[in-house]
Amino acid sequence: MNTRRNFLAAMAASTLTLVAGSALAAPPTVEIVAMAHPPVKMALAPLRNWLAAQGGKLKVIEVDVESAAGEKRLAAVGLDGHIPILILIDGQYRQKRKDGTTMEFVNFPAIEGAPPGVRGKWTTADVQAVLTERMKL
Repeated sequence: MNTRRNFLAAMAASTLTLVAGSALAAPPTVEIVAMAHPPVKMALAPLRNWLAAQGGKLKVIEVDVESAAGEKRLAAVGLDGHIPILILIDGQYRQKRKDGTTMEFVNFPAIEGAPPGVRGKWTTADVQAVLTERMKL
């Protein structure tokens, strides 16, 4: 009788731990380290609008790259120089696509009108895809 009671108590505790753990899982963190003026604002508008629509599913942090905190954040991920936009997802700017290729969320997205010298190879859809996968976990 005592063994059965201990078993049931252990099962209840295990179930509670699993449920609480999944409920308390931290949402993905998105850091936008970017210049705070046009054309950067315009290039990031679609991403910012999408992030705002996600509500509490994501934690979003914005840092002005031209501030001391922005320069420090760039250095912390191993970057320096003139970088108008850096998108970090859970602290990483390099992300793998489903096809196995790696993309870097650095500089402007690959959109029409982005300055050629600082145009990256990523799109807002790439960021959304990575975050959508992370939100499912």
